[in-house]
Amino acid sequence: MPRPGAAAPAPTNGDYSVEGALGTALASLPQAVLVIDVAGVIRFVNSAGEQLFDSSAQHLCGQRLDVLIPGDSTVCTLVFQALEHRSPVSEYGTVLESLRTGTRTVTAQVSPLVDRSGGVVLSLMEHTLAMKIGQQLAHRNAARSVTAMAALLAHEIKNPLSGIRGAAQLLETSAAPEDRTLTQLICDEADRIVKLVDRMEVFTDQRPLERDPVNIHQVMEHVRRVAENGFARHVRFTERYDPSLPPVWGHRDQLIQVFLNLVKNAAEACPQDTAEITLTTSYQHGIRVQLPGSGTMMNLPLVVTVQDNGEGIPEDLRPHLFDPFVTTKRTGSGLGLALVAKIISDHGGVIEFDSQPRRTVFKVMLPIVHTRAPALAWADLPGKSTEQ
Repeated sequence: MPRPGAAAPAPTNGDYSVEGALGTALASLPQAVLVIDVAGVIRFVNSAGEQLFDSSAQHLCGQRLDVLIPGDSTVCTLVFQALEHRSPVSEYGTVLESLRTGTRTVTAQVSPLVDRSGGVVLSLMEHTLAMKIGQQLAHRNAARSVTAMAALLAHEIKNPLSGIRGAAQLLETSAAPEDRTLTQLICDEADRIVKLVDRMEVFTDQRPLERDPVNIHQVMEHVRRVAENGFARHVRFTERYDPSLPPVWGHRDQLIQVFLNLVKNAAEACPQDTAEITLTTSYQHGIRVQLPGSGTMMNLPLVVTVQDNGEGIPEDLRPHLFDPFVTTKRTGSGLGLALVAKIISDHGGVIEFDSQPRRTVFKVMLPIVHTRAPALAWADLPGKSTEQ
C-alpha cells in the first residue's frame, strides 16, 4: 500500500464496477465491504461501509485506505499483506480506530479479487455485544468461576446433605403417615441438590485435555443421529459441510457434548411445526485470536455453526449467556452453555453467537491438526458424498 503523501489515482469504475446482482448482494450485506485497488485506493463501498465510516460512497471512493484509517493499523496491514501475497487473510477481534469510526472492535477479512485488476475486497464486521464477549474470551472467566464454585459445593454441601437425608430417613420410620410426605420431600430435594452438584463437578476437572485428530463431520453426524432419534424428532435438519476440511485437534467425546448441547438448545427454541436447524462447517483462512494474558495469536480456521429458526435470545440475557445459572428454561439449571464455554476454552477455541427473531447462530472456531495427513472429510462417512 502506498505511503501517505502519494498521489491517489482518480476514481474510476473500470475493473472495479459492481453492478447487477453482485452489486445488489454487496449492498445488502450487513458488514462493511470495500473494494481496494493495487494502489490502496478505495474503489467501492457498500451501504454498511457508508454507515461505519459515517460518509457517503461518493466521498470515500478515491481516498487511500491509509488516509481513512492509520497506515500502521492492523486493518491496513492485512490489506497490504493480501495485496502483496495474493492470499486471503483475516483478523478476529481487532481494533478499528479513526476520526470517523471512533474505536470499534471488528473482524477484518481481506480477499484478493479473482480478476486481473490485482485489487482486494475488505470486509469489516463490527462485533455485537455478544461477539465482544467472545472476542475477549470472557467465557473463560465464567468457566473458572463455575470451577471454583463446583469445588466449594462438592466439599461443603454434599457431606451435610448426606447427613440431612439420613436424618430424614430415620424420622420417616417413626413419623405418622401424614408426616411421611414431608420427610420424603426432604429426601427428594436433597437428592436433587446432589445431582446438581454432581453436574457441576465436571468443571473441577483440571487435567490436561487428551487430544487426537478428530473428524468433525463424524462428530456432527453422530450429534444429528442422536438428536433425530430423541429430542429433535420434530426438526428438519439441513447440512452444509465442506468436504475438504482437515481434522480438528480435540477430544471427540467432549466435542460431541458441545454440539449436542447447542443442537438441543436450538431444537427447544424452534417452533414445533416448522422447526429447522442448519449445521455448517467451513474453513476460513487467517482467523486468529489472541490468547489471554499474552500476545500470542492462535489460528482457528475450522468453523462450525448451529443455526435455528427460533424466537431468538432475549436481549437482557445476551451479555451473560455463558455465565453459570443463566437460562431461559423454566426447569433448566443454566449450566449447559457454561460447560460448552469451558470445553471450547480447553480446546483453545472461541464460541460466539448472533441472535435475532427466526435466526440464531452459534459459531464455534477451533484449531486444526498441523500435519500433512489426509483430510478427514464428510465424504469419509458411509453412504455420504461431497454433493450433500
